[in-house]
Amino acid sequence: MLKDSFDRIHNYLRISLTDKCNLNCTYCCPVNMPKATFSRKNQMSAEEIDTIVSVFVKEGVKKIRLTGGEPLIRKDAKEIIERLSKYPVELTITTNGVYVHEFIQTFNKAGIRSVNVSLDTLKKEKNYFISQRDEFKRVTENIDLLLKNNFHVKVNVVVMKNVNDDEILDFIEWTKDRLVHVRFIEFMPFTGNQWSNKKVISHKEILELISTKYDFIKLLNDKNDTSKKYLVPNHQGTFAIISTMSEPFCSSCNRMRLTTDGKMKNCLFSKDEVDILGALRNGEDILPLIKKCVDDKQESLGGQFTPNYEITDASKINNRSMINIGG
Repeated sequence: MLKDSFDRIHNYLRISLTDKCNLNCTYCCPVNMPKATFSRKNQMSAEEIDTIVSVFVKEGVKKIRLTGGEPLIRKDAKEIIERLSKYPVELTITTNGVYVHEFIQTFNKAGIRSVNVSLDTLKKEKNYFISQRDEFKRVTENIDLLLKNNFHVKVNVVVMKNVNDDEILDFIEWTKDRLVHVRFIEFMPFTGNQWSNKKVISHKEILELISTKYDFIKLLNDKNDTSKKYLVPNHQGTFAIISTMSEPFCSSCNRMRLTTDGKMKNCLFSKDEVDILGALRNGEDILPLIKKCVDDKQESLGGQFTPNYEITDASKINNRSMINIGG
């Protein structure tokens, strides 16, 4: 069992398969900076991921999420998914949805039943503005494909003031006749993403806006949920809010992260990392490093800023860009 100094049990591992992406969303990719910084030799191989995961699973990990960059652009993504499917865990993935149609059979074979798809707008032109790529039709078609194949589909929407906050009600309406679970994510600060507290739409503000048109019911959350879930009566789908900035959920955090170059982060915002891959390649026992990394976890937000996002100075946060961490 992996437990930190605040008695939080950590049983959820997020693994970034690559720091490359076929899209170029500014909240994830550093502005005017190269997206990829790791050479292939510094990237965890499929076999190394398998070996590292085996240690985490023995220590009680029950859920694994594959992330990126865009995990499905990695050439051996199918091999990695198949390798990890042998473990007694809930295996899930977060993707931008562009290549989902090529992986439906792989998902089914591996027992993946829940897929998170990133989509920040329901407007084709705005999608191009945000992602810098013309993939809106393919992504929305693949969301429908996942639904047709009975996957649990969560749609991640990073909400930014004066960018896509005018579509919050459109996303709620989208859940009326479609079994999607929309998750509004507060805009978070990372290196190079031009974060500003003035661009944040808070949990409270989102609910206030939704209430101008819809009645909704608060749903029960699981112990380690990051999202606060809601249901509009007579809608097939649901919506939720991930309130990292305005109402953090650190007290129940059970997450650990592995970057594509094999560094372990005990928090999305942690400045410190542990070189798990380097130790593995040197023939060292990686379990003590994993345990120490978990034990060193700060009480909240990586110890780098406070829950009062209105006074947060992003320039003082020491971290990687989002694409280099993995969501």
